[in-house]
Amino acid sequence: MYCVRVWSVRHSRGLELFYNAFERVLVWLHPLWKRIGYERLQRPVAAVERAVKGLLFDCRMCGQCVLSATGMSCPMNCPKQLRNGPCGGVRSNGNCEVRAEMKCVWVQAYEGARRMRDGYEKIRIVQMPVDRRLEGSSSWLRVAREQGERRA
Repeated sequence: MYCVRVWSVRHSRGLELFYNAFERVLVWLHPLWKRIGYERLQRPVAAVERAVKGLLFDCRMCGQCVLSATGMSCPMNCPKQLRNGPCGGVRSNGNCEVRAEMKCVWVQAYEGARRMRDGYEKIRIVQMPVDRRLEGSSSWLRVAREQGERRA
């Protein structure tokens, strides 16, 4: 999984383009999702999301995805689960102080952000703490619902 995660960061610009288009489709389908019922869709969509994002980003399904703001590097892969930047223990080679064989998630995030449009602006946005009640839920559906209701 680690090598695919590194690939995803290297291809963050292409993934950003895909992710933006995919988000637009999900939001466009909001009336359908609403008619079916978001609660009904939660389990199957979360299973698909877990499989796809698990493969590409080693996703931990926090329910509050910030990949588009972190260079397609999931901050939940940080052993300390830091969501707003690296700790003070990043080694001189860019590796993690806790898992010495692993590149720091935030070093990867900055590499990915460099490739993305407005990546450096997005990575500076302070992220809210993780709401543990949302763990395991679909962030795709949450975004579709929030943006779909805003547009309605």
